[in-house]
Amino acid sequence: MKINSPLDAYKYLPGTNCGRCGEDTCMAFASHLIDRSKSAEDCLPMVEEDKYAKKLEELEKLLAPEIREVTIGTGEKSVTIGGDDVLFRHKLTFFNKTAYAYDVTDTMDDKELEERINTIQTFKKFYVGEFLTLDMVAVRCVSGKPETFADTVKKVIGLTELPLVLCSFDTAVLKAALEVAADKKPLMYAANQENWKEVAGLAKEYEVPVTLFTPNDLDLLKSMAKTFAEMGIEELVLDPGTFPTGKEMKTTFENFLKIRRAGIGGDGEVAYPIMAVPLTAWMAYDDDVSASYWETVVASVLTVKYGDIMIMHSIEPYALLPEMHLRDTIYTDPRKPVTVDPGVWEVGSPTADSPIIVTTNFALTYYTVESDISSNKIDCYIVVADTEGIGVEAAVAGGQLTADKIKKTLENAKFDLKEKTSYNTVILPGLSARLQGDVEDKVGSKVLIGPADSGRLPGWLEKNWPPQDK
Repeated sequence: MKINSPLDAYKYLPGTNCGRCGEDTCMAFASHLIDRSKSAEDCLPMVEEDKYAKKLEELEKLLAPEIREVTIGTGEKSVTIGGDDVLFRHKLTFFNKTAYAYDVTDTMDDKELEERINTIQTFKKFYVGEFLTLDMVAVRCVSGKPETFADTVKKVIGLTELPLVLCSFDTAVLKAALEVAADKKPLMYAANQENWKEVAGLAKEYEVPVTLFTPNDLDLLKSMAKTFAEMGIEELVLDPGTFPTGKEMKTTFENFLKIRRAGIGGDGEVAYPIMAVPLTAWMAYDDDVSASYWETVVASVLTVKYGDIMIMHSIEPYALLPEMHLRDTIYTDPRKPVTVDPGVWEVGSPTADSPIIVTTNFALTYYTVESDISSNKIDCYIVVADTEGIGVEAAVAGGQLTADKIKKTLENAKFDLKEKTSYNTVILPGLSARLQGDVEDKVGSKVLIGPADSGRLPGWLEKNWPPQDK
């Protein structure tokens, strides 16, 4: 993206504040162009009126990310990789999470194949308000037989809608698989120094993205990328090789840095998503635990710097959880606190006699409170005030958590304490005790001061709930 402020984008917009984009003003629309929540084509006057055509074209070029985006798969499960503009996420944010593909092979029997596919596509972990899931299936040709590989790819398509990576250096094998899978837009893996002409022909014929593989040879990688681009093949993924041991591991890391720095720096010939293959750890270590451990280590390092898509093998939770948690952290916008919707939410099956607990809409705070309550099977209401994603103590100090905010939350949720509860009493977090008087005055309820740590809520409620007086 060549521009990074709403004002820069605004200069290209009509400036009529027509509101057809859903925003009140063109400046508000411009801010959404910068954070990528809207595209230039959402401005209907620019699309419909010829007098804006040139500005629309210029604006789209300015908004295009430095690293090209490549979409793999079709439909709701499709995955887009690349699209970054910065080297460091605190400067903007990283877009399009690293896609994780887990392998199956064409030598698996039907039962083993089905079980592994089901494990990959059903794995999920709830984490700070969302489910973390796996993204893709990499089908590896081990048999060396085109018919066997194509048959396996066909079975995989019947078992899952996840996007596919077709893995072989044999162009006859790749062609056989594309005959049955091209309409799913799989990623071909890979073109190398020996087969690149044939693979380029397949990419053009079947219109699918392709990976270029030149282990530890960045000059050749750049040359191949330039050649493919000149042939009209723009959906490219670059694989400089992934070495999981010794000094070559350091070289792998450095190669990823060089490619991404060059791409962000304006070298369009290498401004493509980068592929890592931590699965190579399984070729370097004999025992499963060491292989899985080093696969996870390599995946974690290259998720941070700057792998856009990875092929891996281990689907054990001890490998998946650190990989997915790290990825989620890296791709969370550091400029925006993670939040939940404000309101009055039920935990369990609360009644009029259940406690009413106040907290903030900082996701980590909310889910900690919710977990402490639900895991102890306590039925209650949680009043979630909009504190702009700030935790309790800081929100009280900064004025984001006030009696007015709590009152507004109850009013917006149409939750009348006197009508819906027996005790007309709310429980404030211990860290917000100073609000007690204001809340009693503004909300018109009694206020109890709970513990500072929600982990102590179950024990505190046993002693203090219900209140002595109705």
